[in-house]
Amino acid sequence: MRDKSINLGLQGGGAHGAFTWGVLDRLLDERWLQVAAISGTSAGALNGAALKAGLATGAGPAGRHAARENLDALWSGIGAMSDNRVVRWLQSLMPMPRGFQRLTEMVSPAAWLDNLTRLFSPYDYGPFYVNPLGQLLRDLPHADFACDGGPALFIAATNVRTGRIKVFTGPGATAQAVMASACLPTLFQAVEIADPATGRLEAYWDGGYGGNPALFPLYRPDFPRDILIVAINPLLREVLPRTPVEIADRVNEISFNSSLMNQLRAINFVKELTAEKRLESRSMKNVLVHLIEDDALMIDLTARSKLMPRPGLLAAMKAAGQNAADRFIEDHADKLNNEDSFDLSALFSNMPQP
Repeated sequence: MRDKSINLGLQGGGAHGAFTWGVLDRLLDERWLQVAAISGTSAGALNGAALKAGLATGAGPAGRHAARENLDALWSGIGAMSDNRVVRWLQSLMPMPRGFQRLTEMVSPAAWLDNLTRLFSPYDYGPFYVNPLGQLLRDLPHADFACDGGPALFIAATNVRTGRIKVFTGPGATAQAVMASACLPTLFQAVEIADPATGRLEAYWDGGYGGNPALFPLYRPDFPRDILIVAINPLLREVLPRTPVEIADRVNEISFNSSLMNQLRAINFVKELTAEKRLESRSMKNVLVHLIEDDALMIDLTARSKLMPRPGLLAAMKAAGQNAADRFIEDHADKLNNEDSFDLSALFSNMPQP
C-alpha cells in the first residue's frame, strides 16, 4: 500500500470515546497511513490530544508507540478514576440498563439522576473545586499538546458568553483547552482561558454544543482532502423512543449530532455543485468523506450498558473500535485519497431539504 495522508474528525460522547481509542489504536498499525490534522471535541479532544502528543515525539514506529502509550494511559486513568463527576461525565451520553431505567422512571418521571444536576451546581464546591481531568492530562507520558511536531490539532469548545464555537490550535491547544472542550456545565465549572487577541478572560463549556467535531478547520488547502470521521453517536435510530430515559438519550444524540449534520450537509452541497460543474471558477475544497462507526453497537448499548462504566466496559468499547477500524481498512483503504467511502447523498436523500 502506497503512503496515504488523512485528517481525523473525532466525536465526543463520554465513555463511548473508548471506541475511538480502539479505532486509533488499530489505525496506528498501518505504517502507510499518515495523519495530517486532527479535530476533536470532548472525549474526541482527549483522544486527539493524546494521539498528537505521542506522534509528535518522533517519526515512524517511535511516534506510533508513544501515541499508543498515551492513549492507553489516558483511558486507564479514566477507568481508574473514582471521582463522581468523571463517572457522570462518562455516563453523559451512555444509556442506562433497561431495568435501571424503569426503576428510575417509577421513582421519578423526570429521572432523579438527571435532577441532581439541577439541584447542585459545580460551583457549590467553593475553594475546594478541582477539575479532575486536569491531573489526568498532566500525568500522560507525553503531555505537550501544543508542540510544533506531529499532526495539526484543533480542539473545539463553546464560548459561554457568545455561544459561539471556539477552536483552539497551535500554541492554544493546551491541556486547558482540552478541559474546556470536555466541560459539561452541569458537572464542571467553566474553564477560563485568556483570549490572546483581546486579553479578555473567556469562559468555555463543552465543544459538542457547537461542533462535534468541528470539520471546517480541516478544509485548509495544505491538508489532504480526506476527512475520516470517527462517529460514536448514532446518526439514525429506527425505533421510536417512548420512555423518559429513552427520549432523553435520543435528545442528547440529536443535539450533539446537529452541528455535524449541518457540516455534512454543506459538504454534500459543495459536492453537488462540483458534479454540476458550477464551481470551476471558485476555490472551494471538495473534501472526501469517510466514516468509522458501529451504530448497531451504540444503539444496543441501551440494553447492555453497565451502570458504572468501569475498565471492563472501556476495554470492550476499545475492542469494538479496533474491529470497526479493521473493517474500514479492509473495505475502504483503497478509496483513501481517491474517492469518498461514505455516501452523503444517501444520508440526506430521505431528509427534508432546507
